[in-house]
Amino acid sequence: MSNSILTTHNLTIGYKTSRKTVRCVVSDISVSLQAGELVCLLGPNGAGKSTLLRSLAGMQPPIEGEVRLLEENIYKLAPQELAKRLSLVLTEKVDVGMLSAYTLVSMGRYPYTDWWGNLTSEDETIVHWAIKSVGAVHLAQRQVSELSDGERQKIMIARALAQSPIVMLLDEPTAFLDLPRRVEIMQLLRQLARETNQAILLSTHDLDLALRLADKVWLLSTNGILHVGAPEDLVLSGAFADTFESEGVEFDVASGEFNLHTSHKGEISLIGEGIASVWTIRAFKRAGFQVNQNKKGLSVEVITQSKQILWKLTNSQTVHTYHSLYELIKFLNYL
Repeated sequence: MSNSILTTHNLTIGYKTSRKTVRCVVSDISVSLQAGELVCLLGPNGAGKSTLLRSLAGMQPPIEGEVRLLEENIYKLAPQELAKRLSLVLTEKVDVGMLSAYTLVSMGRYPYTDWWGNLTSEDETIVHWAIKSVGAVHLAQRQVSELSDGERQKIMIARALAQSPIVMLLDEPTAFLDLPRRVEIMQLLRQLARETNQAILLSTHDLDLALRLADKVWLLSTNGILHVGAPEDLVLSGAFADTFESEGVEFDVASGEFNLHTSHKGEISLIGEGIASVWTIRAFKRAGFQVNQNKKGLSVEVITQSKQILWKLTNSQTVHTYHSLYELIKFLNYL
């Protein structure tokens, strides 16, 4: 039995550059969003992520093909019916004046209310649930203008939840947040996908978080190819490294990290274990030195004494001791 909620069939997306000219961004897209899954849309700037999201949301007509939501053509659904099934959270901040967080979330019920926008007891219950689901009960009575970026994003997600959708699309939901808030929002969305059985698709530049939390990745390259699979599948196939390959940066398959190209300055033998040695190796790589097991030439021993860490550098017959990696790297840069 298929759990597909939203599917595309031979979808080609793009936009008009003039009355008679259309620029194709990505063609022949046939993918699906499954119930209960968190999918991350990744790709370099300019690859077409926002264009794809707008097309999936029914905001931008496709050049060819179709998008189906529970087997109905999304472009033929009435706006009110579409809003009952699909919610959208955009990157841009919307000026909501003096509205309270609760009032903003309650606006998510507009597809279900009467002409006057009156909320039923059922609507109120859903609004309370949405606010509680994102951990924002303490924010409900505050004005949206007073909220931090992270708090505001929670409220916008709660508003989208209040629509009772089966699909939620988010465009860069962590764009203006610091690292702890980015982690919090990404974990929240993963949890919501599980608890509500929604299909959640978000575009993001948080590659590391996407690799750790996404059930599936849609990887859009600048040449218009959309790779789909589990994060690990796309790493192992080489698609991840190929998509983000550019001058000065490369994806390290072994560590799952992006590394800058640095000029090679030499090799260092490292003696020591534990977390201090791990970060010492990172510092050496950043400075352009490769760590090996050769005892000849430069050698560094990491010494942990009580709460103090020392680095003993042996260069030929000369021995120097440093109390910080900053001092050690500074010396190595002069060699």
